Amino acid sequence: MFSKYYPKTLVLLFLFLLVILLIRHDSNRPGSIRRRGKLRVITDNNANCYYFYKGEPMGMEYELAKGFADYLNVELEIITPDWQNMYNLLKKNKADLIAANLTITDERRSFLEFSKGLMPIQQFIITHVDDLSVTKPEDLQGKTIHIRRNTSYHESLKAMIASGLDIKLELYDDLPSEEFIRRVSSREIELTVSDSHIAHLNRHYYPNIRFAFPIENEQYLGWAVRKGNMALVKKINTYFEMIHRNGTWEKLYEKYYGSTEMFDYVDLVKFHERLETRLPKYVSRIKLEAEKYGFDWRLIAAMIYQESHFNPRAKSFTGVRGLMQLTLITAKEMGVSNRLDPDQSIRGGIKYLNKIYQRFQDIDDHNRMHFTLAAYNIGYGHIRDAQFLAQQKGLDKTKWSSLEKTLPLLHYRKYHQLTNYGYARGNETVRYVNRIFSYYEILRRQALNVCEN
Repeated sequence: MFSKYYPKTLVLLFLFLLVILLIRHDSNRPGSIRRRGKLRVITDNNANCYYFYKGEPMGMEYELAKGFADYLNVELEIITPDWQNMYNLLKKNKADLIAANLTITDERRSFLEFSKGLMPIQQFIITHVDDLSVTKPEDLQGKTIHIRRNTSYHESLKAMIASGLDIKLELYDDLPSEEFIRRVSSREIELTVSDSHIAHLNRHYYPNIRFAFPIENEQYLGWAVRKGNMALVKKINTYFEMIHRNGTWEKLYEKYYGSTEMFDYVDLVKFHERLETRLPKYVSRIKLEAEKYGFDWRLIAAMIYQESHFNPRAKSFTGVRGLMQLTLITAKEMGVSNRLDPDQSIRGGIKYLNKIYQRFQDIDDHNRMHFTLAAYNIGYGHIRDAQFLAQQKGLDKTKWSSLEKTLPLLHYRKYHQLTNYGYARGNETVRYVNRIFSYYEILRRQALNVCEN
């Protein structure tokens, strides 16, 4: 009896195994991801990829991955293994893609499929700002460079060693680039390597670093999938093209890296110093008053630094005084009797800031504080004038990116004669707002134990 059904059993077993193989082969393709209802993304837990702020997930790679999951109409699952296990998880089909600031290299192409290049970067040797002994590759002779193992930096340095340079490598298994940069800044180590975008971002937190020289030509970051999965690569590339067309990429880049283009070494060194020596005197009052109106105290602290460098006796040539540089009229309106009193200045200044904020209810949350800070600096009327000019030029008058273009035009008669409030030094206001957000990023992303006690 058994022999009669044996061939059928073999056939059924063969078909079952074939189905299993096909399912496994197809399990991280776009159609399978939709059927599963979940996109599994490997990333790195750091300031450039993925982290939590006030309980909310953030990071450039996270937001891009979330957008891709929404594009596929599925949920997003974030996986954060250590650096050494990312490739194994992908190979074992425990994830669909890697989005972790991964540089596209020939060596990685041998075992991964990559998307189109998402962002240009370049690898630099990083030294302390006072160390001028390293300016070219030959200066690395006999030096020790500290990096994470199996990175694109590791590949580049191995090639330099193969070319004849006597370079020693101190390799670490799972230390992020920003930690190496911190150690260079504090002179704990002499040299490291970093991608340009990471170093530019962290230079705001650790200003005592120097870009010595590049060790590679321009490269690109991209997303990686398992070898042979061109269907998913095609879907990713279509998504990347879409976000470049609709402006999403530009907004994300501005959010995470826009402030890195503005760097003043002396100013930032002084800023870090005053975070420790001056801010602690006022941080409790700033937090108390900011909380009343739902403002982030770090943004208010950044604003106060821009206004007065935390000097309660600061006075501008225009006659404004105190920590928040209040005019006599504004001080009186906000119930401030002594502009040089820190508590009164903070209370009155934040109260006034909130009054302005309430007037911009036609502006979305992403742009509203930019408009509010600009109005605090230059006046509400000039901001509405700049919006009028934006509209005349076919720009979106509700976007700060538009006002960055039109506020400086208020300096010129041909433009300000068309407005209600006339001449204004709008270019200074643009710098004012952008500097505040640059300081804010430092305060927001850097642990300030002195302020949290």
